[in-house]
Amino acid sequence: MASRPVRRWRQLTVWLHVVTSVGWMAQALAIFVLLVTSLTTESREVAVSATSMAQVLDGRLLAPLANASAFTGFMLAAATPWGFVRHRWVLVKFAITLVQLHLGIFVLGEALAESAEAAATGGVGPAVPLAVGSALMAGAIAFQAWVSVAKPWSTTRWMPADRRRVSAETAPRGVFVATVAGVVADLAVAGVLGHPAPLVSLTILATWLVLRRRRAAVVAAGATA
Repeated sequence: MASRPVRRWRQLTVWLHVVTSVGWMAQALAIFVLLVTSLTTESREVAVSATSMAQVLDGRLLAPLANASAFTGFMLAAATPWGFVRHRWVLVKFAITLVQLHLGIFVLGEALAESAEAAATGGVGPAVPLAVGSALMAGAIAFQAWVSVAKPWSTTRWMPADRRRVSAETAPRGVFVATVAGVVADLAVAGVLGHPAPLVSLTILATWLVLRRRRAAVVAAGATA
């Protein structure tokens, strides 16, 4: 069982995951409302303002919170016995998060810029699919929240047969401290730059994945010695 300091930092990481996930969902809903406003208003000025504000929210709030939510979720999977693929509910959340990050990074930002430019000339651009997409994004996050609470479905075939070994696979306190510090650092950088740059989070995640693999190899070697 994890020591009290480890539990406290793990709980803080869980809290950060919940807060950033709720913030991500809230910003997706805000962007949905702004895009619907731009599509239904008769004022070009209002349409331009609404799409421009949606673009600002995406860069300054939604994207940084989405990165923080994903990072804390990945670290909680990698640094605890839950793992990435041992439980179907975790695997489903992992897959949904990857899809959302892909769409948010490679689709949403550019499409919002196109919508703002179109609104300035009286057009709508890709605002309609963006409105639908932002609503679906919020719904997917709400679904993931339910999955986290209900923890439905069974384990996968990748769950080790030795449950006692699994129960001991909680990372040291420093891993959770680094996770919290990484979130704070990357949110601060995003606040300064006006767009996310999750270099600290990615470095922490990659480093722990490498260390975890080495740690597992040492444990396996000791078990077979």
